[in-house]
Amino acid sequence: MQVLPAVAKEIERRRTFAIISHPDAGKTTLTEKLLYHGGVIHETGEVKGKKGTKAVTSDWMELERQKGISITSSVMTFDYEKLRVNLLDTPGHKDFSEDTYRVLMAVDSACMLIDVAKGVEERTKKLYEVCSYRKIPIFTFVNKLDREGKDPLALIDEIEKTLGMQCYPVTWPLGIGPRFRGVFNRITKELMIYNQRREEVESFEIVPTLGQDLALLLRKYLDPETAEQVMNELELIEGALPPFDEQAFLRGEISPVTFGSAKQNFGVDLFLKFFSRYAPGPATRTTQEGVQMDPLDQKFTGFVFKIQANMDRRHRDRVAFIRICSGKFERGMKVFHSRLERELRLSYSNQFVAQDRETVDEAYAGDIVGVNDTGNFAIGDAVSSSGKILFEDIPRFAPELFAKLSVQDAMKRARMQEALQHLSEEGAIQLFIDPVIGPQDPLIGAVGELQFEVLAHRLQDEYNLEVRINRLPYTVARWPRTEEGKPVFEIKGFNLFRDTKDQPVLLLNQEWDLNWAQRENPKITFASSINR
Repeated sequence: MQVLPAVAKEIERRRTFAIISHPDAGKTTLTEKLLYHGGVIHETGEVKGKKGTKAVTSDWMELERQKGISITSSVMTFDYEKLRVNLLDTPGHKDFSEDTYRVLMAVDSACMLIDVAKGVEERTKKLYEVCSYRKIPIFTFVNKLDREGKDPLALIDEIEKTLGMQCYPVTWPLGIGPRFRGVFNRITKELMIYNQRREEVESFEIVPTLGQDLALLLRKYLDPETAEQVMNELELIEGALPPFDEQAFLRGEISPVTFGSAKQNFGVDLFLKFFSRYAPGPATRTTQEGVQMDPLDQKFTGFVFKIQANMDRRHRDRVAFIRICSGKFERGMKVFHSRLERELRLSYSNQFVAQDRETVDEAYAGDIVGVNDTGNFAIGDAVSSSGKILFEDIPRFAPELFAKLSVQDAMKRARMQEALQHLSEEGAIQLFIDPVIGPQDPLIGAVGELQFEVLAHRLQDEYNLEVRINRLPYTVARWPRTEEGKPVFEIKGFNLFRDTKDQPVLLLNQEWDLNWAQRENPKITFASSINR
């Protein structure tokens, strides 16, 4: 049964997307400018601000602001024109790839950010592959045009050849670096001339070109050499490209490309306008039983893709972020928790701009809602207003670094165990338990080195625990499975650990040991990831 017309209208105006990029491509700065254009903030911050300057909104953790990088994904909601936009800022660093992957399970489109000087970098390529696998439509924003960089035609060619994806330039840069004066909007046939001398650009000159000599106009605003180059480039792409194919974009085959500078606020408004016109609304999602769950279905459904502990350290809170897949959410509603197989009441619910939250009474398919959690939810859990439902599994990646923690004050050991449990449920680390020793002395697993640094900082900052990280020689973790996919709890000659779901895990010092284990046990599959 379909929702009422008023509810359908709300669902149809939802847009949920993530920004993906290699570290330092300007992702958090672009997020800040999008919030500025969405009216959420009235002053944009600096990623690594000087004393007295405003910090960026999405990087709310203290360590994020110290290092100038995103460590955890942030959820931000704002209105633009007639749309309700849910923007998820993701960590670019490879050590937090699992958090980024979880976010990409919850969005309907993505914006891929490319540094004009560096082109397609390694993390960008890997994140694109995830989006491509899930057939997520991708917008591309080429950033830092106010700095010297690659020739735009060469950059487009690099993107297409590296990613195997066709690009469609929506705008075209009028110069690069010191010669950058704005962009040409190929859709509206307008020149957008920016004033580079202002840090916050709120106004710009719009020059219509229809019925006018474009070459003459370009020479008016650009130096002769740049004007000629831009004219040649435009003639080439206008003659080679067909009109924009919206359906090909929605299938993930074509990426519309806009150019600009997030730091200088050049071209961000044009990206947002194009996004608001073409970004897809909430998509139909398939359950594990093969049922197509229409977002306009009257039945409320959703899944947990992120858990964040201690957003409000004074109250030791824990927030489960739910992507609503269908229907309407109402604060205080009863839902069926599929994993626990019992009803829960969602009494305390919020929507976010990073750390800042406000109580939300109603939300709709496509929205992200944070619900206060006392330990009932885990990543991947599904809820519905009636009956059991299971959505696509969210995989957990195999860590490559391992350690044990020690704390000087023995009286604080119980608090450390509790803190580790909180952070493992959040997905910040993984815990492995030796069945002989028990859960009081778990092993810590991390995908990357920076996770250990973040762990130590958060234990100190959020739990007042000064810990020592004692590294272990393991570098390989695998989940042993039978050919039918069932867990294997005993392998001759090996000591198996357990994860927090009591699943057997084999920890090894090196890849050679894994190869030997595979040769000795040909009927066992050693899985590098496990579904939540």
